[in-house]
Amino acid sequence: MAGTLALTRAELIRLMRNKRYFIFTVMLPVVLYLIIGRSVKATVYGVSFGAFYMVDMAMLGAFSGALNGNAIRISQEKKDGWIRQLRLTSLPAYAYVVSKVLVSMVITVTSIVIVFLLGRFFGNVHLSAWQWLVTGIVVWFSATIFAALAVAIGYRIAPDQVQPVTMIMYLGFAILGGIWYPFSGVLGKVSEFTPTFQGVKIGADIIEGTSVAAGYAIGLVVWLAIFVALATLAVRSTGETV
Repeated sequence: MAGTLALTRAELIRLMRNKRYFIFTVMLPVVLYLIIGRSVKATVYGVSFGAFYMVDMAMLGAFSGALNGNAIRISQEKKDGWIRQLRLTSLPAYAYVVSKVLVSMVITVTSIVIVFLLGRFFGNVHLSAWQWLVTGIVVWFSATIFAALAVAIGYRIAPDQVQPVTMIMYLGFAILGGIWYPFSGVLGKVSEFTPTFQGVKIGADIIEGTSVAAGYAIGLVVWLAIFVALATLAVRSTGETV
């Protein structure tokens, strides 16, 4: 366990030095909230636009960090032989994947806290202590499940192809999930099946003080199971061929 935590710490330090990762995870949501957060006077999902957009941008930064930061690096490290080298050490077989997931869990928390602070002091979003906490946990869980998808992509896709594949996934879940703009009609119905929408909608319901639809919570668990299954298959396949 100590070796896994040491590897996690090293991964976290390396990731924090990645400027591209910092831009997508922190800077983009912050800039968008500063530009748009107070400019729209409307309600979305029963809450003020400022509160909705705060949850929206927290989700954008958090799930972007969990997905983009891991997939590209895993693919490159697999090609470079880093994963093979780790297997020759005394570290347990699961240490590499666990370290990636743990780093995602830490980074997503950082992104969420920054955006929430911006919402509170710039967007004038006022919530009770439990609403801040529970909404943050919901966004954190909804975003962290993408770390499993990142593992699946990183193990399966070659380095020269992983960036466009990851970007397609990122844009797909962001756009279809209504992160950039909430949909209505047919697209709105499609959005409801995405984990990005489900996380934001649950967060909005918590802020509004209404009951949370069980279907959205179940949906997040289903997506987690799907992503974990894909990651498990990818890792096992690689273990058989590397």
